[in-house]
Amino acid sequence: MIGSARAWLLAALWVSLAWGGLSGTAWGQTDLELAEYYYNEGSYPQARLYLEPLWKKNKTNAVYEMYYATLLALDDFDTAEELVKDRLKRRSKASRSTALVDLGSLYLHFDRRDQAMEAFEEALQELDQGRSAAVALANAFIKLDELDMALATYERAEALGTTGFEYELANLQGMRGDFEGMMDAYMELLHTKPNYLRTVQNSLNRNLRLTTTEDNHELVRVSLLRAIQRYPEDPVYPELLVWHFNQIRDFASSLIHAKALDLRLQEQGERLMELGNTAQANGDPATAFECYRYVAGKGPENPYFYAARNEMLQVQFQALTSEVPADLPAMEELATAYGASLRDLGIGPQTATMVRDQAALLAFYLKRSEEAMVSLESLLERSDLNDRVAAACKLTLGDIYAFEGMIWDASLLFSQVVLDFGDDPMGHEAKFRNARVSYYGGDFGWAQSQLDALKASTSKLISNDAIELSLLITDNFNLDTLTEPMEMYARADLLRMQRKFDLARTTLDSLTQNHPGHALADEVLMMSADMFLEQGMLDTAMVLFQEVVDLHFDDITADDALFQLADLTHFQLGDLETAQTLYEKLLFDFPGSLHAVEARKRYRALRGDELE
Repeated sequence: MIGSARAWLLAALWVSLAWGGLSGTAWGQTDLELAEYYYNEGSYPQARLYLEPLWKKNKTNAVYEMYYATLLALDDFDTAEELVKDRLKRRSKASRSTALVDLGSLYLHFDRRDQAMEAFEEALQELDQGRSAAVALANAFIKLDELDMALATYERAEALGTTGFEYELANLQGMRGDFEGMMDAYMELLHTKPNYLRTVQNSLNRNLRLTTTEDNHELVRVSLLRAIQRYPEDPVYPELLVWHFNQIRDFASSLIHAKALDLRLQEQGERLMELGNTAQANGDPATAFECYRYVAGKGPENPYFYAARNEMLQVQFQALTSEVPADLPAMEELATAYGASLRDLGIGPQTATMVRDQAALLAFYLKRSEEAMVSLESLLERSDLNDRVAAACKLTLGDIYAFEGMIWDASLLFSQVVLDFGDDPMGHEAKFRNARVSYYGGDFGWAQSQLDALKASTSKLISNDAIELSLLITDNFNLDTLTEPMEMYARADLLRMQRKFDLARTTLDSLTQNHPGHALADEVLMMSADMFLEQGMLDTAMVLFQEVVDLHFDDITADDALFQLADLTHFQLGDLETAQTLYEKLLFDFPGSLHAVEARKRYRALRGDELE
């Protein structure tokens, strides 16, 4: 310690400087305030001058912490050791353990590991009975990253008769990398405290990274199955197992245990409906269908019966309508299934979505538009439909009108939805469809004004569609004195939508012959490629997409063509190496493309980033 006359002279000098040099700011400040000031500034020699006498008369934790940290910063081992031992003498038996950890921490700071371990062992021996003492000592060890000593603390506490450390032990085992021990501790915790389920789920995701680390999947599964065998009456373990399978996207396995829980807890299918939605959203329609079929099998008395029947058909509808080329026989079967369900359940508010989807199949794929229009028009005459359901049915009916060339009837329906829903996403969708039918009808100026308003739509999908159609009109109509090429292209686009592919190609051929070299040349190739794709002529479609990439690389369709090539190469041809190259080319050549986000995701997956 500083006790010489020279040291006290220095202290007096610093006080004098503090009075005169702080321009009055330190006037009237206490020694503690000055100590804090210099300590916070990192001026440790000056802080020490105040802290040393303060400690002699004011042995509070705040003074101790500042003085101890100051001595460490100044590398004064002897004084720091004396300080810690002096404080140790003053501690009660209940707090001696943590004080000994402080001493061990000091020895570690000065690379005296053997002395530190002696202090730590003494701390264990001094551990008092009781939960709070054990947790405090273990946390003191954890703060020093002495995880084995923290584990020894809990083992010592249990030997002294204190139990119930499952949660603390599980967290500690996770820190130590002993994930098997962590799982065992969590299983015991859930047996006594099932309300910790959400906490355990969060910890497993944090420590085991279940979505990215496959090696840990089996560890969790085996631990849970062992717990189910050990405590067969506890529903918390099957519930955690269902959650685990959902995390790793194994929805088929999740379904097995979700069914068992549904029966055991008499949940009436709620869990299965949620699982079906999750499976469908994550690209597993087969499991989603089984979930809904299970719930529908409970009968009309079940509160989810109508929803389950509808979702079963929705899964099939989405799968079939996303297939290229369309599987028309399967669609005919599905339309029949819709009819059977509507006969069983009746037509009303609960089955309105079934009516709408059946109408879409009949009109757009099965050449039964008249039947589709009658069913939707009849449905919309009801006064008990939910407003949003009715609006969705109007949108589909409007599309059918457009499909049949009834442009103004379609526009009237879309305008009704716009008036009813305004800036709601439903209103945005109606506004986009209205702009599209105006484009089909050749009213490009009005269509453009509607599309400009939609570019700021909160719905990304609608906004992107609006941008694409707006760019088409701007790039090929606004700057052109001739209206005929754009009118011919829009007419071909309507024919394509009506699946009149031969007539659409004839119209495009006329456009190309009558207006050679027109700016629409790349769009003509793209539409032709899309039609060949819809007819299952993959090779021809890919040749045309490649032609757009090669000959029209500076046009607005080049990134669309490149993404289509990558997508087809990836999922239809299964050529992953070439697909990766194409995605990479799109990212480098067209970084601002609307496809950039999805292309980057697929490129990284093919490159193996997710596994890393």
